[in-house]
Amino acid sequence: MLSIKEIKLGKILHINNEPFVVIRAEHHKQARSGAVLKTKLKNLITGSVIERTWQGNDKADEAQIEKKAANYLYRDDSQVYLMDNKSYEQFSIELDTLGGKERFLKDGTDVDVMYFNNTPVSIALPIKVELKVTSAPPGVKGNTAGNVMKTVELETGATIQAPLFINAGDIIRVNTDSEEYSERV
Repeated sequence: MLSIKEIKLGKILHINNEPFVVIRAEHHKQARSGAVLKTKLKNLITGSVIERTWQGNDKADEAQIEKKAANYLYRDDSQVYLMDNKSYEQFSIELDTLGGKERFLKDGTDVDVMYFNNTPVSIALPIKVELKVTSAPPGVKGNTAGNVMKTVELETGATIQAPLFINAGDIIRVNTDSEEYSERV
């Protein structure tokens, strides 16, 4: 059982027989009242998001999630296909449950697959991935005061903001947690 002090961003909780990941957690304390924790939780199976408030002595169950290493193979309109690194068994996960993480997957990427009740429910990407820029508009001269960014397209089809000096063909490192440009390789 977790107390409200232990419920943090990224924790996976067991609520109504389903796994929920904490995507926002804010502690509030008013003068004489007890501490309150306001959370936003995402269901790992359905992808739905709920908000829940925890009072001072409320407890939460931590979900029993098993992580296994897998390799990304390909995707179609509704599924992402992966291969278990130990058994070489191929399986799929619904695209809707990944929450946009698939935008940073290229063939051969190693990921951790999260299993709940022996069913794959989500994936955990590496924190940083290297991707090739396929399309980048030219930087505008004279528009360089401050931290100026432009939208670039990556080899996986994702678009992110990157500095003006990034060109098509460059390989960049992208932070998959914040979905932001990190550095040029």
